[in-house]
Amino acid sequence: MIWNTRYIPPDPTLWRGRADSPPASCFFQIIKLINLLESETINVTHPTFALIGFRCDEGIRRNLGRVGAAEGPVALRQALAKLPIQKFNFNCYDVGNIVCPDGDLETAQQALGEVITILLEQGIKPIVMGGGHELAFGHYQGIVGARPMSNLGIINFGSHFDMRPLLPHDKGSSGTPFLQIAQAHVASKNRFDYNCVGIQHSGNIRQLFETAKKFDTKIILADELHEGLQQKCIDFLDRVIDQNEIVYVSICLDVFSASYAPGVSAIQPLGLLPWHVIPLVRQLAASGKVISYDISELSPRYDFDQCTAKLAANLLYEIMHHHNEQPRPW
Repeated sequence: MIWNTRYIPPDPTLWRGRADSPPASCFFQIIKLINLLESETINVTHPTFALIGFRCDEGIRRNLGRVGAAEGPVALRQALAKLPIQKFNFNCYDVGNIVCPDGDLETAQQALGEVITILLEQGIKPIVMGGGHELAFGHYQGIVGARPMSNLGIINFGSHFDMRPLLPHDKGSSGTPFLQIAQAHVASKNRFDYNCVGIQHSGNIRQLFETAKKFDTKIILADELHEGLQQKCIDFLDRVIDQNEIVYVSICLDVFSASYAPGVSAIQPLGLLPWHVIPLVRQLAASGKVISYDISELSPRYDFDQCTAKLAANLLYEIMHHHNEQPRPW
């Protein structure tokens, strides 16, 4: 186990809000902080979420993107702290961060995976906060460590496939995680069920569409949601839910239009609107099949009035407030 060499305990100063808030009315008042170096065990009495930061820019740097996402977990915690609590049927823990101070992305990914396994084995739903989308490969390692025999469906909300070719010496980047996951499935002879929502033709070269097709990737284009084909996307996710024992949901903030998410590594002028995605996040959370989430590419240095951080925090709010809740009939 190497996770403790890349681990930093949670910072209580990030969880602050209005002093006049009534007790237990906002996230900063109900969050529980756990230092995993002191205890790896969390008492699970209700559905329980654990926030783990992946403070890493190395994958973006290798992918020749604009760095800054290593500070994403800080900004996301500060934004989530102030949001209200409407239900009391879940627990939320902050378990700290995995860091990558020396450019050794592979070790940082392994460390993240080990923490994810620790949490999943206790019945806790991890929420990984990035950091670049390279976190997805580490996240996946942790899921497989805890549930190696389960049929896994992967849903990526993003404008890119993130299936670029590996760098020399088989190094990964923020553009390669789902190719690495696909290759891991091939090596283990496991079924690979990768599904993308929000893909843009202008965000992926032709060869990436060919790579995605090679691995039987299913896609919903951003164009389809802009054209109002919401029911097609609902049915798309229902298939993933129905055909898999467990589901992993990855949200890259570059799936959104730059007007809503300016604080990302690669802004998207033709990206999705929040209300394209929020009903789908609610659908997934209510299914009871999702065992783990991540949200990536939050770069505070490029944000405007914390717009992107607040959007990311609202997505986490939706996840935690709609878990296992049955969809309304209307």
